[in-house]
Amino acid sequence: MSHTVMQARDLTRHYEVSQGFLKPKAMVKALNGVSFELKAGKTLAVVGESGCGKSTLARQLTLIEAPTAGSLVLEGVDIAKASKAELKALRSKVQMVFQNPYASLNPRQKIGDQLGEPLLINTNLSAKEREEKVRAMMKRVGLRPEHYYRYPHMFSGGQRQRIAIARAMMLQPQIVVADEPTSALDVSIQAQVLNLFMDLQDEFNTAYVFISHNLAVVEHVADDLMVMYLGRAVEVGTKEVIYDKPLHPYTQALLSATPSIHEEDRRVKIKIQGELPSPLNPPTGCAFHKRCPYASAQCSQDVPQLRTLLGREVACHHAETINA
Repeated sequence: MSHTVMQARDLTRHYEVSQGFLKPKAMVKALNGVSFELKAGKTLAVVGESGCGKSTLARQLTLIEAPTAGSLVLEGVDIAKASKAELKALRSKVQMVFQNPYASLNPRQKIGDQLGEPLLINTNLSAKEREEKVRAMMKRVGLRPEHYYRYPHMFSGGQRQRIAIARAMMLQPQIVVADEPTSALDVSIQAQVLNLFMDLQDEFNTAYVFISHNLAVVEHVADDLMVMYLGRAVEVGTKEVIYDKPLHPYTQALLSATPSIHEEDRRVKIKIQGELPSPLNPPTGCAFHKRCPYASAQCSQDVPQLRTLLGREVACHHAETINA
């Protein structure tokens, strides 16, 4: 049985935003009470449109920012209450792979040196030992020995993402947060990179938080799924349960937009009307109600809370009647 490596309870992140000269500052609720449990060797996929709070969540999980409220527990330590020394020790346990591999690599530094840097900062290994570890990891992710002395611009997009993954794995972290790690790559390369993620997970028992707007991408890597909308989770459960029968209207619409080569897997296309509302001025009640075909007066007034239904949690007042 795999143990829990990270636990979030009502994780919240608010930002004060200037609205212009002489105007009062506004509060953006980028993350508005998100809870989940992450187990070793498992993958939680976080899915939603741009602006739903996915990247804010990534910054919380990688300890770049402290939460405004709620708790995030890693190795028994609540991040919000952690000392600087505790945070420093924990940061090496959580690593990040970014969307754009070229932007996250230093263009003036050779690949071997960039991969060795986490070891230089966090371990007492000698230069020879560091080089051995870097070369072993390069081989593990499918890079050749001569790549050690090359610069980032000499690699293709897929190779750069392999370098970024190798760098994230150098300290053998407990958790890797991957923020849209394949969206900048060709479809043919995406599959190779996803397979590499899965192979490394099998080998190192790493837990992944895989952030994406594309349900087709996460289907192959996810164990559990959290669908987010405007800073809140609207449906949370195992991949099998949600892909088999999504209950929230937003999840249904996202899944219906996922292409499939098998006719029996194709869903009736559901077009979501309107744009994602501004986090500066969210709608009352259910944040999705202005775009939802099933919305009632209750939806415009009461915020739906996550509740257990058909083997998953869903935040929708009418989930039963919609799916009857």
